[in-house]
Amino acid sequence: MKDKTNTEVIIDRELDKLDAGVSDNKEIDVDGAWNKVLLGMNETATVLPLNPVRQLFIRSRLLKIAAAALVFAGLGVAALYVGTSDSSARQIIASTGDDQKNQVVSLPDGSLITMNRNTTLSYKPGFGKRNRHVSLTGEAFFEIAPDKTKPFIIDAGKAKVTVTGTSFNVITDNINSAVEVFVTSGTVVLTDNGGARDLTLEPGYIGTMDLNHAEKNLNRDPNYMSWNTGKLDYDGQSLDVVFRDLKRVYNMDIKTDDQSILSNKWTSPIDIQSRDTIIRLICTSFNLSYIKDGNVYLLSKK
Repeated sequence: MKDKTNTEVIIDRELDKLDAGVSDNKEIDVDGAWNKVLLGMNETATVLPLNPVRQLFIRSRLLKIAAAALVFAGLGVAALYVGTSDSSARQIIASTGDDQKNQVVSLPDGSLITMNRNTTLSYKPGFGKRNRHVSLTGEAFFEIAPDKTKPFIIDAGKAKVTVTGTSFNVITDNINSAVEVFVTSGTVVLTDNGGARDLTLEPGYIGTMDLNHAEKNLNRDPNYMSWNTGKLDYDGQSLDVVFRDLKRVYNMDIKTDDQSILSNKWTSPIDIQSRDTIIRLICTSFNLSYIKDGNVYLLSKK
């Protein structure tokens, strides 16, 4: 068998450390291990470069280790490097699935991002050194560490969000297929990709932007951030409003076989309760029955 190169020895050693960390259920320092791998490659690449087959094997093994770390940690967030032959294209990606929310990503500059379900955040390994750029798909709440010399910029698909230090919520594709930003502190600038239109948003305001329209309104929905808190407050709202909120906050899809059910008024708070408990409370209050199929609940009058 052909002896391994110095590069391959370094890489295998770091991957073995990751494997051991996963097996012992320890915190996995993927960043540190990958930086050591890059260092080994940079030191030896001019003499002993890795062949393409070996590179493919290494990437495959790293991804498997990251997946195993996710299972052991039980955090619901996968954070890993996606490598290419071009180091400038390398990305760190964090993502959540259909039943995962409130997963927190801590960035190198001290900023915190709390992700809702079905959300993906990505950024380059050099984040914070020259700039603070990230890409987002889905919904997340941002708490940005102040740095006036390096604005924090979010590529949200149809628009860009720019701040220096503040807290705000971003939806990259709302019910109207627009980018939506809700500010809780500081000031946020929402700009279309062409730079032709922009909105300056202060605390309490929601800004929406798509290819053809930009709008700014004061938020009047007390449950706007309930996806994050799990708490919903009502004072006589109709059930169609309640069901819409439950879809966003608890991933419950509630349907009725009689549209008149939706006109019933709900006045009780919902505070981090299980889905089945919530649906039973609603059915008991309005003399309804339900059939459950996965996350879908079909309500009927008794």
